[in-house]
Amino acid sequence: MRVAGAAKLVVAVAVFLLTFYVISQVFEIKMDASLGNLFARSALDTAARSTKPPRYKCGISKACPEKHFAFKMASGAANVVGPKICLEDNVLMSGVKNNVGRGINVALANGKTGEVLDTKYFDMWGGDVAPFIEFLKAIQDGTIVLMGTYDDGATKLNDEARRLIAELGSTSITNLGFRDNWVFCGGKGIKTKSPFEQVSILDSQK
Repeated sequence: MRVAGAAKLVVAVAVFLLTFYVISQVFEIKMDASLGNLFARSALDTAARSTKPPRYKCGISKACPEKHFAFKMASGAANVVGPKICLEDNVLMSGVKNNVGRGINVALANGKTGEVLDTKYFDMWGGDVAPFIEFLKAIQDGTIVLMGTYDDGATKLNDEARRLIAELGSTSITNLGFRDNWVFCGGKGIKTKSPFEQVSILDSQK
């Protein structure tokens, strides 16, 4: 009886040890696989983050030098998509903000701090140019002026309005025509012509 009992005990212990060994091996394999996957995902995430291009203010292609303001502008597309004006990663005017309109869209900012001073649009097709002229005359020295057209920004422009915009640094305003796409960034009191200006002539006028 004792021999049989001892044999049963040995078999039971052997089975237990075998079972424990199998479970531990399976657990270890699963644990290794999980950690392996975790490290693999972590490496991939790190690689993805390191290869992702940096984002600069207003979505421009590179960072601005110190003591410069980042800005980006887009004129309206025909009479469908409104213009967009961004300064220091702050969208000042856009169709989404619902503060743009047909004509010339204008945003003013403090030239030292970048603080937004005003945003307005002036209808140069069916509106009156007189309020626009008064607005331009009231701009203070040291103010950054950003402008973009939407639909038609030229029909009601007279010589006085064009001259006032030219004094802000524009070179293209003199010849801006019906439904030309135009964006411009200048300033009140600027001593030279601004390099920040683009105009696209309407195809029918080329």
